[in-house]
Amino acid sequence: MIDKLEFLIALAREKNFGKAAEQCGVTQPTFSAGIKQLEDTLGVMLVQRTSRFLGFTAEGERVLDWARTIVADTRAMRQEVRTLKQGLSGHLKIAAIPTALAMVSALTTPYRAKHPNVKFTILSRTSSDVLSMLENLEVDAGLTYIDNEPLGRMRAVPLYLEQYRLLTSADSPLGERDQVTWAEVARIPLCLLTPDMQNRRIIDSLLHAAGGRPEPTLESNSMIVLFSHVRTGRWASVMPEKLANTLGLTERLRSIPIVEPEAVHQIGLVVPPREPMTPLVSALVAEATLLATQLA
Repeated sequence: MIDKLEFLIALAREKNFGKAAEQCGVTQPTFSAGIKQLEDTLGVMLVQRTSRFLGFTAEGERVLDWARTIVADTRAMRQEVRTLKQGLSGHLKIAAIPTALAMVSALTTPYRAKHPNVKFTILSRTSSDVLSMLENLEVDAGLTYIDNEPLGRMRAVPLYLEQYRLLTSADSPLGERDQVTWAEVARIPLCLLTPDMQNRRIIDSLLHAAGGRPEPTLESNSMIVLFSHVRTGRWASVMPEKLANTLGLTERLRSIPIVEPEAVHQIGLVVPPREPMTPLVSALVAEATLLATQLA
């Protein structure tokens, strides 16, 4: 039964029978048969399909919710038994928005010092992808905005406030200023994240409110790409203060506070609202709580 519920979750994630079967390590006929057996066992049709996946029925959506809960609890149980036997070990997967990636090490480094048998996978994703991957059990935790767009049923641990800076060369028109306004920033060419990123939506909103029309000269889903262009001295961007400081400023590059308004947004750790939490996630939440006090 657990394997068949895993099939259902994989189908919700991939929305394609072939890809879902591949993710589960079985052939497509075996996968389809497993879904059919689950339908027969429950006595309802779960999946709308012809020769391809069309979506879940109303009953299928409810069973999917139960599947996520049951599979997550089963994984938590197995992990807790393993922890009791051999200490905390395993694989912790974290998805983070690009602007928070530089802060992940502040969690993983002290975590690994306490639990050296834990391995990590860190993925860069949009805020909506972070929530989707948590829901579909693809990752254990996420770093994202917790005060700007709905988080759904996730549990959040606030970490720090994201404040914004204009990154520009010292010899640019605004390069000698101690602070700039959003109205002034709106009048210069910028390189920004792509529109699917929540950080970009936040910046666009601030620029619009200041009377500007965001028309970036370069877009990327990578902060490293943006920063590398700014470091040439021929580009400008808006970045979170902590990220700019982590990436490193040069003598010719300035990080200037943006005011009027002085906008801030909360970044936090988000995890599924499950009790009990898995030992891996519980230890991460404890680390995040400690980090929050240090960053306050």
